[in-house]
Amino acid sequence: MHISHWQRAIVFVDMDAFFASIEQLDDPALRGRPVAVTNGMQGTCIITCSYEARARGVHTGMRIREARQLCPELVRCASRPQRYAQLATLLSDTLREAISPDLEVFSVDEAFIDVTRCQRLLGSPPDIARRAKQLIEAVVGLPCTVGVSGDRTTAKYVAKLHKPNGLGVVCPAQARDFLHDVPVTRLCGIAEGIGRFLAARGVYTCGDMAQLPVGILGKRFGHPGRRIWLMCQGRDPEPIHPTVAVPKSLGHGKVMPPETTSRQVILTYLLHMSERLAARMRQHQLQARSFSIGLLTRYGWLGDTYRTPTPTQDGKIITALTRSMLDEYWRGEGVSQVQITALDPVPVDGQLELFAEPGTPVHGARNQAMDRINQRYGELTLAPARLLKRTEMPNVISPAWKPQGPRQSI
Repeated sequence: MHISHWQRAIVFVDMDAFFASIEQLDDPALRGRPVAVTNGMQGTCIITCSYEARARGVHTGMRIREARQLCPELVRCASRPQRYAQLATLLSDTLREAISPDLEVFSVDEAFIDVTRCQRLLGSPPDIARRAKQLIEAVVGLPCTVGVSGDRTTAKYVAKLHKPNGLGVVCPAQARDFLHDVPVTRLCGIAEGIGRFLAARGVYTCGDMAQLPVGILGKRFGHPGRRIWLMCQGRDPEPIHPTVAVPKSLGHGKVMPPETTSRQVILTYLLHMSERLAARMRQHQLQARSFSIGLLTRYGWLGDTYRTPTPTQDGKIITALTRSMLDEYWRGEGVSQVQITALDPVPVDGQLELFAEPGTPVHGARNQAMDRINQRYGELTLAPARLLKRTEMPNVISPAWKPQGPRQSI
């Protein structure tokens, strides 16, 4: 069935093996070869890999040693998150300008575009999807897969079926039949826990969902439950979100060598994350009072939430909190990861130093000077001496990455 004008049209863009494709783009010698990207040359877990590697059985999450048993000629590349974020920003800016401002960056390599209002100008939704795909290939020379339908869930699922370098179209009137035999857990947003809840009520495929009263899902999951009921019938009502909500928390973490037991090494990692978090808050004019500080061990997370007398964006103050946590909770267990999160970031009101409690260190001018130097010459160009011994493993792109604002985090 062909409909010249769709009442609602959503295009989903998914970059193919994005990080590995960028490595092949920047180094022509890698094109056509199996490539795996790891977090630096010390990282052993594959972040992503090229389709040439996937054809040999290599996959995301696999260890390099295991991957090379399957594919001895595998080329290992250290991740370059700044480069990946740079191209992701270019892509989102290009699509927003040339296709539609109604664009939502879903992740660093995925985006939804509402093209409902573009049809009179740019043509049918399938034509617009082809236009977006050609534009991406022309601007950066990277492959992508595009899905288009009348709602975001169906568009995303049809794109998955056409990877790599494909284009999938499902007209809104055909979406329900298209999804009928698809297992519910194949749709984005339906995790295993929800899948078990549905299976217990006889719902295994999207077609089964029509037999389950929507009130059952609404009572158990609230509004998300009602959305799930509609998603499975090709009627996902969720709109595109062009604007990015202010984050309710800001955090930074780092994976460490397994079973690290050196207090000095752990302190170095905690100092690094404290300074990174503080610099990020200053960059976006935020401050916080509550900080969650944790260490991951083989027995689970150690740590607690700590509060400062007044809101802060100073790395020294946050570092002092991490020392308190270490003294209180750590008893020599092997540590594999550190995490520091500001739980209540709020905009700076300009009165922080005026109302600082007696004895609270104030380093506003020093921090501003340090930030200017680091922004010009690179992160931690000017930093506490202990960080000279920090890990050489690069930073990583946050799962919540967005091209602007506090979520533009690496």
